[in-house]
Amino acid sequence: MKKLILMGRSESGKTTLKQALLKEKIQYEKTQYIHYGDILIDTPGEYAQTHHLGYALALYAYEADVVGLLVAATEPHTLFPPNITCMVNRDVIGIITKINDPKANVPLAELWLRNAGCRDIFSVDSVTGEGVEAILAYLNQPKNKTTETE
Repeated sequence: MKKLILMGRSESGKTTLKQALLKEKIQYEKTQYIHYGDILIDTPGEYAQTHHLGYALALYAYEADVVGLLVAATEPHTLFPPNITCMVNRDVIGIITKINDPKANVPLAELWLRNAGCRDIFSVDSVTGEGVEAILAYLNQPKNKTTETE
């Protein structure tokens, strides 16, 4: 299985998605530091939101096969600038969370991720499990030359 690093704003659903992917009990946990696991790296939102902490994300991205950019469908704006995916030499996927929230705007979240450069985009509701299996199937695909580690 490919290793996935989750990046996004605070409360975008990174830790809840991690719990859903690992089939753990869903419970709110504020991520205070980088959680490095066998198949997932969960990062605090503050790392993506703070310039100086962002360097840690760049370093940890090299430990993963796939970078997952998360945008909650309820967010008022995105952190990810256009074409940011070209900054890493890993596969980058977009993940839209909170798709069933009454305030969700999934098309807008998808537009932000497409503008950032994500080709593959997954829509998920981590609480119900909707869309989680699609991400797991993607991670279980054989590694290609750009994601192989030596």
